[in-house]
Formats: sequence, structure tokens, C-alpha cells
Amino acid sequence: MPSIELTDPVFRVYAIAAAVMILKVMSMSWLTVVRMLRANGGYRSPEDTKKTLLNPEASATQTDPVEGVERVRRIHLNDLENVPFFLAAGFLFVLTGPSLLLAQVLFYGYVVTRLLHFLAYLTAQTHDVRATLWTPGSLIVLYMAGQVLWSAFVA
Repeated sequence: MPSIELTDPVFRVYAIAAAVMILKVMSMSWLTVVRMLRANGGYRSPEDTKKTLLNPEASATQTDPVEGVERVRRIHLNDLENVPFFLAAGFLFVLTGPSLLLAQVLFYGYVVTRLLHFLAYLTAQTHDVRATLWTPGSLIVLYMAGQVLWSAFVA
């Protein structure tokens, strides 16, 4: 019977993958800030263009889009559209009692595809490349959700 403890190897694999994904998503906020500071722009709110100690060179143009900042925001949005479903489906999938090997392939496979997708997006690869890297992760989440449904119905 599966357990929700780090002593359970399947749950431990999930916990590692989930923690990596949470750290990755959270790091996107920091990367956005770094890019905004380097560009001295790409701010979202008009009040951010006021002169302050942290913004001594304030300008109304600081809310103009800056591609480097916007790219990171798009990556972050993509994470927010995808990673929560992995976290939920993965947690429920643990409860189905999968083999350790299957859990490792699915959980770590998802992490690898998301990290590669991030690199492709950050380096402005084509949509075809990004879609090729996004698709396996999406299929992994769909598979896990399907297995959860199947297990729930036959239980």
C-alpha cells in the first residue's frame, strides 16, 4: 500500500520532482526581477516608474515592454499553466501504487522535459522545438491522470 512518507520510495521520487518543479517556477519571479533591473524597464505598474532609492533614474518609459523581461514572463506563465497539474496528478498517481521504475520515468521525465522546455524558450527556439519538448510532459500528466481515474473506478 502506498504511503505519504519520504520513506516510501515512490513518494520520495515524487517529492524530489515536485520540489524541483516548485523551485523552478519560483525562480522565474527572481529571473524576471533580474532582467527588469538589468534593462531598467519592463515594469508592469505605473507606480513602479516613480523615482525611489531603488529607481533613481525613473522614467515613464519603464513600463514599455522589454523583450527579455517579457520572454521570462511568458516562460513563467507557461509554468503556471502546466506545473500545478503535474503536482496534483503526480500526488494522486502516487496513491495508485505504481512501480518505482514507472514513477521514476514519469516524474523525472516530466522534470527533464520542463527544464529543456525552459532552456528552449529562454534561448528563443522555434515553436516546433518548444512544442516537441512540451508534449512529452503533457502526455505524462495526462497518463497519470488517466491512471488515477482508472484506479479510482476499479477500486
